[in-house]
Amino acid sequence: QVQLVESGGGLAKPGGSLRLSCVFWGRDFSDYVISWHRQAAGKEREQVAIISAGSSTNYADSVKGRFTISRDNAKTTTYLQMNSLKPEDTAVYYCKANSYRDFAVDYWGEGTLVTVSS
Repeated sequence: QVQLVESGGGLAKPGGSLRLSCVFWGRDFSDYVISWHRQAAGKEREQVAIISAGSSTNYADSVKGRFTISRDNAKTTTYLQMNSLKPEDTAVYYCKANSYRDFAVDYWGEGTLVTVSS
Protein backbone atom coordinates (compact mmCIF):
# COMPACT_ATOMS: atom_id res chain seq x y z
CA GLN A 1 0.00 0.00 0.00
CA VAL A 2 1.30 3.43 -0.95
CA GLN A 3 1.74 5.95 1.86
CA LEU A 4 2.59 9.63 1.53
CA VAL A 5 3.56 12.05 4.28
CA GLU A 6 3.93 15.78 3.70
CA SER A 7 5.95 18.17 5.83
CA GLY A 8 7.43 21.65 5.68
CA GLY A 9 4.34 23.78 5.96
CA GLY A 10 4.10 26.73 8.30
CA LEU A 11 3.84 30.49 8.40
CA ALA A 12 5.66 32.62 5.85
CA LYS A 13 5.56 36.33 5.07
CA PRO A 14 4.59 37.62 1.65
CA GLY A 15 7.63 37.36 -0.58
CA GLY A 16 9.07 34.60 1.55
CA SER A 17 9.84 30.96 0.80
CA LEU A 18 8.99 27.50 2.06
CA ARG A 19 9.98 24.04 0.91
CA LEU A 20 7.48 21.21 1.22
CA SER A 21 8.50 17.57 1.26
CA CYS A 22 6.47 14.47 0.46
CA VAL A 23 7.93 11.13 1.48
CA PHE A 24 6.64 8.10 -0.44
CA TRP A 25 6.84 4.45 0.56
CA GLY A 26 5.18 1.16 -0.02
CA ARG A 27 5.81 0.60 -3.74
CA ASP A 28 8.41 1.34 -6.40
CA PHE A 29 8.68 5.13 -6.44
CA SER A 30 9.87 5.14 -10.05
CA ASP A 31 6.49 3.76 -11.17
CA TYR A 32 4.64 6.83 -9.91
CA VAL A 33 3.79 10.31 -11.07
CA ILE A 34 3.68 12.72 -8.13
CA SER A 35 1.66 15.91 -7.99
CA TRP A 36 1.11 18.67 -5.48
CA HIS A 37 -2.35 20.07 -4.90
CA ARG A 38 -3.74 22.72 -2.61
CA GLN A 39 -7.07 23.57 -1.09
CA ALA A 40 -7.83 26.96 0.35
CA ALA A 41 -10.67 27.48 2.79
CA GLY A 42 -13.99 27.43 0.97
CA LYS A 43 -12.42 26.53 -2.37
CA GLU A 44 -11.99 23.39 -4.41
CA ARG A 45 -8.73 21.50 -4.42
CA GLU A 46 -6.49 22.45 -7.33
CA GLN A 47 -3.36 20.92 -8.82
CA VAL A 48 -0.34 23.22 -8.67
CA ALA A 49 2.50 21.07 -10.00
CA ILE A 50 3.22 17.60 -11.33
CA ILE A 51 6.39 15.63 -11.99
CA SER A 52 6.83 12.42 -13.97
CA ALA A 53 9.17 9.58 -13.13
CA GLY A 54 11.58 11.07 -15.63
CA SER A 55 11.27 14.49 -13.94
CA SER A 56 9.22 16.21 -16.61
CA THR A 57 7.23 18.94 -14.91
CA ASN A 58 4.16 21.07 -15.38
CA TYR A 59 2.72 23.93 -13.32
CA ALA A 60 -0.50 25.80 -12.82
CA ASP A 61 -0.35 29.30 -14.25
CA SER A 62 -0.85 30.77 -10.78
CA VAL A 63 2.48 29.37 -9.53
CA LYS A 64 4.57 29.24 -12.70
CA GLY A 65 7.92 30.94 -12.18
CA ARG A 66 7.55 30.89 -8.38
CA PHE A 67 7.19 27.20 -7.46
CA THR A 68 9.52 24.35 -8.43
CA ILE A 69 8.69 20.68 -8.11
CA SER A 70 11.49 18.12 -7.94
CA ARG A 71 12.01 14.52 -6.89
CA ASP A 72 14.84 12.53 -5.38
CA ASN A 73 14.32 8.92 -6.40
CA ALA A 74 16.99 7.64 -4.00
CA LYS A 75 15.13 9.23 -1.07
CA THR A 76 11.65 8.52 -2.54
CA THR A 77 10.83 12.13 -1.77
CA THR A 78 9.20 14.87 -3.79
CA TYR A 79 9.73 18.54 -3.03
CA LEU A 80 7.84 21.73 -3.72
CA GLN A 81 10.02 24.81 -3.44
CA MET A 82 7.78 27.83 -3.06
CA ASN A 83 9.27 31.28 -3.54
CA SER A 84 7.77 34.76 -3.74
CA LEU A 85 4.84 33.57 -1.68
CA LYS A 86 1.59 35.49 -1.78
CA PRO A 87 -1.31 35.54 0.69
CA GLU A 88 -3.41 33.74 -1.92
CA ASP A 89 -1.00 30.78 -1.67
CA THR A 90 -2.43 30.10 1.78
CA ALA A 91 -3.92 26.60 1.72
CA VAL A 92 -3.48 23.03 2.83
CA TYR A 93 -1.02 21.41 0.43
CA TYR A 94 -1.34 17.74 -0.46
CA CYS A 95 0.80 15.40 -2.50
CA LYS A 96 -0.74 12.70 -4.65
CA ALA A 97 0.72 9.62 -6.30
CA ASN A 98 -0.56 7.83 -9.38
CA SER A 99 0.93 4.68 -10.80
CA TYR A 100 1.64 4.39 -14.51
CA ARG A 101 0.09 0.91 -14.27
CA ASP A 102 -3.27 2.18 -12.93
CA PHE A 103 -3.55 5.93 -13.19
CA ALA A 104 -7.17 5.93 -12.03
CA VAL A 105 -6.13 5.15 -8.45
CA ASP A 106 -5.14 8.18 -6.36
CA TYR A 107 -3.01 7.99 -3.24
CA TRP A 108 -3.10 11.11 -1.08
CA GLY A 109 -1.16 12.37 1.84
CA GLU A 110 -2.89 14.09 4.74
CA GLY A 111 -1.65 17.55 3.87
CA THR A 112 0.42 20.31 5.39
CA LEU A 113 -0.84 23.82 6.08
CA VAL A 114 0.85 26.82 4.48
CA THR A 115 -0.11 30.26 5.73
CA VAL A 116 1.21 33.39 4.04
CA SER A 117 0.60 36.46 6.12
CA SER A 118 2.42 39.53 7.37
